[in-house]
Amino acid sequence: MKQRPKPPRQLSFASLEFAQKKRVTRREKFLAEMEALVPWARLEGLIEPLYPTGGRVGRQPIGVPRMLRMYFLQQWFGLADEAVEDAIYDSQSMRDFVNIDLARESVPDATTLLKFRRLLEQHQLTAKLFEGINAHLGERGLLLREGTMVDATIIAAPPSTKNKDHERDAEMHQTKKGNEWHFGMKAHIGADADSGLVHSLHTTAANESDVAHTHAVLHGEETMVFLDAGYTGVDKREEVAQAQAEGKIRSDIEWSVARRRSTITKMADGTVKTLTQALERVKAQIRARVEHPFHVVKNLFHYKKVRYKGLAKNKAQLYSLFGLANLVIAKKRLLDLGPQGIGAS
Repeated sequence: MKQRPKPPRQLSFASLEFAQKKRVTRREKFLAEMEALVPWARLEGLIEPLYPTGGRVGRQPIGVPRMLRMYFLQQWFGLADEAVEDAIYDSQSMRDFVNIDLARESVPDATTLLKFRRLLEQHQLTAKLFEGINAHLGERGLLLREGTMVDATIIAAPPSTKNKDHERDAEMHQTKKGNEWHFGMKAHIGADADSGLVHSLHTTAANESDVAHTHAVLHGEETMVFLDAGYTGVDKREEVAQAQAEGKIRSDIEWSVARRRSTITKMADGTVKTLTQALERVKAQIRARVEHPFHVVKNLFHYKKVRYKGLAKNKAQLYSLFGLANLVIAKKRLLDLGPQGIGAS
């Protein structure tokens, strides 16, 4: 699918003055890279069949390209609906990215963005956007299928009951990690062992066991799975056996599970212990890549706490976040591929 050519547009005086300044900010550089790397035509094509076209009279709906860019700005910068609207008014680089000239038009308001987000949630389009981005990366040879790394992270939810209903989110739960209690949800991911790109996502309440949902983040073609010590005994799980019996995952998977530190500590000093420690270091180096998507989503995109109530809405947002995180992780390799690896879908 070829990228649609953009019609030439006349720049306003403000845009011309902004374009002539010498220093390029980090935000401008990031948005320019995302403009080039995101497969816009492919993603817009997934939304347009379900997007309202409007009648012959009355206010016409804002086009998908502009709304999708506005929605992605919200994900990249961790902004609420109203904050996105304000940020576009304040930032010339954001206005240029969304293709808005304030001399001719206003910024789509927060309500319009809310309706667009609800459209994505209602039709499960964020999962399709995630798959579309991965298809784009797969076509460029960046998403392989031989090995998978599995991990999970806790995402906090507001624990306070000082709200209208005087209660916490019923779909979120608390769990103890180390010596601390956490209230919220878990994001379970399966990531490509070679590239570190996320190919599967599954969400649960925070109190759910990581190992019980391993099968939910395997794509079914991998021959090796890398996991930390929290997944000990995964090969004996009933859920895994059932998935194998149903043909959803392979029966010959090699499970590479980290040994618990206490087990290695208790081993007698000698060659066996030394070789075991060396092997564990190699396995840890492979598994370390699975932390990169969490870093991008939590630290770069500022998603450390859920924004909405219920698992469904937050899962919909996580699909968008991890899809966009994959583009950030693959950015250098896509740029190295040249024009054939950028925006070719």
